[in-house]
Amino acid sequence: MIQKRYIPSHVAIIMDGNGRWAQQRNQLRAIGHRAGLKAVRKIVAYAAGLKVKVLTLYAFSSENWKRPSNEVSALISLFIYALNKEIKSLNKNNVRLNIIGDISRFNENLQNMIIHAQNLTKNNSGLVLNIAVNYGGRWDILQSAKKMAMQVIKGEITIDEVTEDRFGSTMCMSEFPEVDLVIRTGGEYRISNFLLWQIAYSELYFTDILWPDFSQSLFDDAINAFNARERRFGGIHNKEHSC
Repeated sequence: MIQKRYIPSHVAIIMDGNGRWAQQRNQLRAIGHRAGLKAVRKIVAYAAGLKVKVLTLYAFSSENWKRPSNEVSALISLFIYALNKEIKSLNKNNVRLNIIGDISRFNENLQNMIIHAQNLTKNNSGLVLNIAVNYGGRWDILQSAKKMAMQVIKGEITIDEVTEDRFGSTMCMSEFPEVDLVIRTGGEYRISNFLLWQIAYSELYFTDILWPDFSQSLFDDAINAFNARERRFGGIHNKEHSC
């Protein structure tokens, strides 16, 4: 149960532990990814019910291509399955789906599926669900740098007009609230090239729970921990300021 009333506007989750969850059960890693999809369904529905405005899930990083080819194929197949099976339910529940990342590496059929899913839900006014696929924080920053450089070369802006706000406006998710809370499951304590720009002042919450076992009550725990913290954004503690 949420102990305080404030719900973060934007929650991002690094969904780690699917493979280990399967290995602990002597099953194929692909089975773990399928179990992870079930957890996604539960958390998306719960976040929508809590009135979280934006939920961003790290589904497939640009580094995941380095995994064994059979696992990569299983992940892509699961993504296609999820797009086909879940999109009608998301649309029915007023969820807007947004895919972030470099989708150009996917085949034309999958790219068209992504475009169709986004277009189908683009006018929905409920939870925004960002799914990061073939995404990397460094890639995101690099794309923005290239766009800024091109604008300078074309004379559209001067180098002095490349401000933090202008730079950020060309990055993924610039239209949404900044990330308040980052949750990482699976017991690892790193960011893994996820939203490097967007989480500069986010609160970080780590749990040993593997993603397929992540539940609504554990989501509550993360939000309760978020509420217990004082966000300073580079400032000082309130008590220090009052002295």
